[in-house]
Amino acid sequence: MRFLLHSTALLCLALALAACSPTYNWRDYSSPDAPYRVMFPDKPAKHTRSVDLNGVHVNMTMTAAEVEGTMFAVGSAETADPAQAQAALDAMKTALVRNIGATLSSEKRAAGPVIDIEATGVQNGQPMRLVGHFEARGKRIYQVVALGRARDMQAEQVDQFMSSFALQ
Repeated sequence: MRFLLHSTALLCLALALAACSPTYNWRDYSSPDAPYRVMFPDKPAKHTRSVDLNGVHVNMTMTAAEVEGTMFAVGSAETADPAQAQAALDAMKTALVRNIGATLSSEKRAAGPVIDIEATGVQNGQPMRLVGHFEARGKRIYQVVALGRARDMQAEQVDQFMSSFALQ
């Protein structure tokens, strides 16, 4: 009987430890390229490339991590002047929504300028969901995005990522 209790206790301990190895390994990230902080659900990768945002040419740095089919990404760039930054936000939003052939399900605009969206679409035959935050501060532009198969996106994880973004 004592052996059975000891074995059961060890099995429960092993299961508890296995449950503690998270799929989402959240880590604080401070960008070396732009003044922002965010929590990524895994170690992010970074890539910079030139993009055309409806006539505004910028070098956009994307920092992203993918977990369980959902991409968590922050893009940042600097425009020549603040007026271009505001125009670039709409171009970023439009390009991102078009990439998945999406339809906006919600769009909220605030001063700053700030745009928050949710959209659904289809990519490679899969229903996709996009949650995006677009913000301009001076000449800098930011896009904070969670994108993935609709069935795989976990609201709690998306909320944690989106709410962790902060300009410094």
